[in-house]
Amino acid sequence: MSGLFELSMPWWQFVLRAVVVYVVLLAMVRLSGKRTVGQFTPFDLIVIVLLGNAVQNSLIGEDMSLLGGLLLAGTLILLNWCTGWITSRSRRIDRLVEGSPVLLARDGEVFDDMLRRQQVSRADLEQAMRQADCAEIAEVGLAVLETNGHISVVRRRRD
Repeated sequence: MSGLFELSMPWWQFVLRAVVVYVVLLAMVRLSGKRTVGQFTPFDLIVIVLLGNAVQNSLIGEDMSLLGGLLLAGTLILLNWCTGWITSRSRRIDRLVEGSPVLLARDGEVFDDMLRRQQVSRADLEQAMRQADCAEIAEVGLAVLETNGHISVVRRRRD
């Protein structure tokens, strides 16, 4: 029971490890594209679970104490809060962390190169079109891949 509160390394190493892992994972998720974060498939869920397991030793090292785990959890929660605070106050950092919306279609024309680059299938675009009550691509005024991975579709104006 006494080992619950005995750290195997100095407290600041826990914090440093958490910061490094958080920043690296944030960059990796950001670089992997919007669809990875926006709409999980069963395969994406497996990757998320495995990522947690993969970085566990990077975070905790050899420490098995309750205090070490709580220190890491607190640091990660604080980092997440700080990221939200900073991105809500700086447009430049928000764009760096969250990215920018991407135009997938305009005025009935689909940008296939953008679909490929953003790893969006035609079926995903068509599903978003159906949700916006667009039966065919000619009815689409704009289709945008939002920063959260959702596809927004705006119908063309009817003249």
